[in-house]
Amino acid sequence: MKTNSKSIKLMSEEKVSKALLMLSIPIIIGMLVNASYNVIDAYFIGALGISQIGAISITFPLTQGINGLGIGIGAGAGSYISRLLGKKDIEKANRTASTAVFSSIITGIIVTVFTIIFLDKVLLALGATKTIMPFAKEYGMTCISFCILPLFNVTMNNIMVAQGEGKISMAAMIIGAIVNTILAPVLIFKLNLGIKGAAMATVIAQAITSSFYIWYITSKSYLKISIHNISFKKDICVEILKVGIPTVLFNSLSSVSIGLINLKASTYGTCEVAAMGIVTRVFAIATYIVFGYSKGLQPIAGYNYGAKNFNRLKEIMKVSIIQTTVFCIIAAILMSVGSNEIMSIFSSDNSVKATGSMVLRVNSIAFITFGIQMVYATFFLAFGKGREGGILSICRQGIMFIPVILILPNIIGFNGVIYSQAIADLLTTILTVILAVGLVKKIEVNQHEENVKHDVRLSIE
Repeated sequence: MKTNSKSIKLMSEEKVSKALLMLSIPIIIGMLVNASYNVIDAYFIGALGISQIGAISITFPLTQGINGLGIGIGAGAGSYISRLLGKKDIEKANRTASTAVFSSIITGIIVTVFTIIFLDKVLLALGATKTIMPFAKEYGMTCISFCILPLFNVTMNNIMVAQGEGKISMAAMIIGAIVNTILAPVLIFKLNLGIKGAAMATVIAQAITSSFYIWYITSKSYLKISIHNISFKKDICVEILKVGIPTVLFNSLSSVSIGLINLKASTYGTCEVAAMGIVTRVFAIATYIVFGYSKGLQPIAGYNYGAKNFNRLKEIMKVSIIQTTVFCIIAAILMSVGSNEIMSIFSSDNSVKATGSMVLRVNSIAFITFGIQMVYATFFLAFGKGREGGILSICRQGIMFIPVILILPNIIGFNGVIYSQAIADLLTTILTVILAVGLVKKIEVNQHEENVKHDVRLSIE
């Protein structure tokens, strides 16, 4: 297959600001559509009662944690694939993609078995109360029994993005979301399946998304994914794990942090759990946009790093920081000013709305620097620098957040739950700036070395 495809030209030659938007917008749309699964469930399930919406708040970190395994495999493979394409090593890119897909399927089978066995204990650990537990178990059991589907889908999503095919991922997720939107109210209300109907709608939608990916990789994919290309050679496994493990840790800690929020909030009542759950889903929309942008940034950064085009890399860094920061400022203003209206969409309970509005306003302020955090974390991971990328990945929801959420509520009560994320964001931003200085210097050194080599080649010629 020719390497001068439109996607490769886009990553290597197109104007940076245009290339970043062309790569990221389809992914952002796809991720927003994917986020709609949670929003749609919250919207329809909210009509069933506070305990039911509390149930999906409890199961959210569990399903996100499972999906995070697929994201880790896909992100690790995607980072390496982008660099391999920059080096024109198509054969190894095919082997990496095939190995990642097979690994996601095996992981899904293992996770399904173990999670079902320990489901009750996991839900209790995540903060399920007596009134919430029956609904959380009903919803969680259905989703987890078919978790191989989202694991496969998110792995494929990353592989498509790595080869510059963000539009394919967007199409796959849009198809699934449309199906979920149509089926959810039918199964919940028309067939009287309640919260289980919401889970069934999600599973069916994910199955259709998987079918779309299978059709694409067997007929049209730039990369050739096949059982014959599966390879667990050391170099492929190391490169996947080097970026994949930090990504898994990031998603796992995100789930842990949500679980800790639910657990701490549950000591104050069901309304507090419901409010925090709604806020989590609202912020998921904003963070998914930045995540989507970062996924569009990753292949162009990785490709040009592999091609040693450091002048273009510096421009990519500057433009991506500007674009993400502008978005974060706008999103923060909208969520802060419209906090009451946003909460009213999901709940008619005055206590839930009042609590959620306050949390939205507090966290909106800290969200302004989220783009900077994600851009530099993405650059580290795109370059295969798992240590620095791993630190930034686990910082916001782990290193900084967990100590704060465990300690602060004991000092100032429920306000400690409300302010924990904002404080963690501030500390993460400080660390990001410190690590970013070293990254910029490294790029400058690499650029100088390439210029020297170029001058030597010219002198010899």
